[in-house]
Amino acid sequence: MIRRQDGRMMVSGPVTLANVAGLLEEGRRHLSEGVRTVDLGEVTEMDSAALALCLAWLRDAKAAGGALDFTNLPESLQTIARLYGVDSLLPIH
Repeated sequence: MIRRQDGRMMVSGPVTLANVAGLLEEGRRHLSEGVRTVDLGEVTEMDSAALALCLAWLRDAKAAGGALDFTNLPESLQTIARLYGVDSLLPIH
């Protein structure tokens, strides 16, 4: 689930292969409306689809000429990013 708060996109609940397609599209809508920060602090379950989701949103933001920051990345997501060698691509604040 995604909700907005003060220009921030808050992702909560599971982010897995089962629901990532819907989250991708919902997040793209928020990005097109000017959101530049994604907060993952309320994610309860995730798999590697969460990393793919973050990278897709990052690519979309850059293609639109904007920047995107991530906050409260779960440690497990940071570990997956390091294992895949893409941790330096995620702007974490």
